[in-house]
Amino acid sequence: MPPATGGAFDGRPSDALTPSSTTTTTPTGSASPGATADLRHLPGSRGLRRTQLALFGAGLATFLLLYSTQALLPSLSEAMRLTPGQASLTVSAAAIGLALAVIPVSALSEKYGRTAVMTASVFSAAAIALMLPFAPDLVTLTALRALQGVALAGLPATAMAYLAEEVHPSALPAAMGLYVAGNSIGGMSGRLVSGIVAGSFGWRWGLASVAILALLCAIAFRVLIPRARHFRPGPINPAALLRTVTSHLRDPLLGRLFALGLLFMTVFGAVYTVMGYRLVAAPFDLSQGLASSIFAVYLVGTFASALSARITGRFGRRGTLYLAIGTTSAGLLLTLPDSLPTALLGLVLITAGFFTGHCVASASVGRTATHGRAQASALYLAAYYLGNSLGGTFGADAYHGRGWDATVVVGLAAMTIAAGITLYGTVHARTTTRVVAAAR
Repeated sequence: MPPATGGAFDGRPSDALTPSSTTTTTPTGSASPGATADLRHLPGSRGLRRTQLALFGAGLATFLLLYSTQALLPSLSEAMRLTPGQASLTVSAAAIGLALAVIPVSALSEKYGRTAVMTASVFSAAAIALMLPFAPDLVTLTALRALQGVALAGLPATAMAYLAEEVHPSALPAAMGLYVAGNSIGGMSGRLVSGIVAGSFGWRWGLASVAILALLCAIAFRVLIPRARHFRPGPINPAALLRTVTSHLRDPLLGRLFALGLLFMTVFGAVYTVMGYRLVAAPFDLSQGLASSIFAVYLVGTFASALSARITGRFGRRGTLYLAIGTTSAGLLLTLPDSLPTALLGLVLITAGFFTGHCVASASVGRTATHGRAQASALYLAAYYLGNSLGGTFGADAYHGRGWDATVVVGLAAMTIAAGITLYGTVHARTTTRVVAAAR
């Protein structure tokens, strides 16, 4: 979600180009005017259609691969005699690799180009995916997954920048929407495909099926992606990058938003990592394939993301965050009884609450950062995927030690902290408003 890190076609047959001033991106993510013609793709143009389909495929591949082992955790535990916490390392390792690499890779794209970095990212990640089914043990599998996370960092770090540079502002919301849809569908499909195939043929064939799908998506991306017309390479300035990142980390509001992304993803990572174990065990006793089908609930996130802007317009950002926290917490509580209908309803609420909170927090980062927005977004993604790793590990360890109730406690603790951060922000904003009013 990126974490958290959103088309319609009107059938116009050829590229439509519009002249205006171009922009170049500096190593700190700021834009400066250029002098060449603006060749960004307009709504309905052939170039826009190709861009949308290419980035949809890239997003699909990214999230097919990132969560490819999550639905397989019960099978991995059985085949390798692992605890849930040990098996969950295959999910956490990829998330940590991505979190650590997203800022450096975003800087590399400033010099070598968005298309080059995205191409290298998606093909290297797919190549590693083809190696995963042959991993002989947990150590090898986890190491490969960490490398895969590093490789995948090139897509979320640069896809948004590519769209902003190459797509006309009038077409950007639709292009972003299709890219995010690819993320969402990929996240669901990776879990569904690997889990269902593993249920019949074993976890190695589950991983192989995802790898083949991701490779096909990578090929489609490379064939479809138009040549970049707006990118202007610039030198990598580590000192300037460090200053920008440090200034963002010192910003109290941005810090709270990064923390919220981490906390929402902690819940999501814990629940989706452990739920498969719960459903294949008594009293549910579902098969591996049937338990994996719960990941279809992920589609709820697509609708929640689409509605989040409307909800924010009505309740405000903080009001929407309170709603997201309450919805997620209610969903956690609903999963406590040993009842499949209430467990599924709880999962729906958790998913809706998570995506709503993530959308509000991630969108607020872009509005809050006054400079270096690319690095601010990268920091949010780093916190977001770190939360996924923490949630998966702590949630699985809690389940192994004390059962599902303990996993719910981990989620509720994260939501309690998120509520406290949001409340602090509310009080601080009201105090600041009163001080400003009194000064007048």
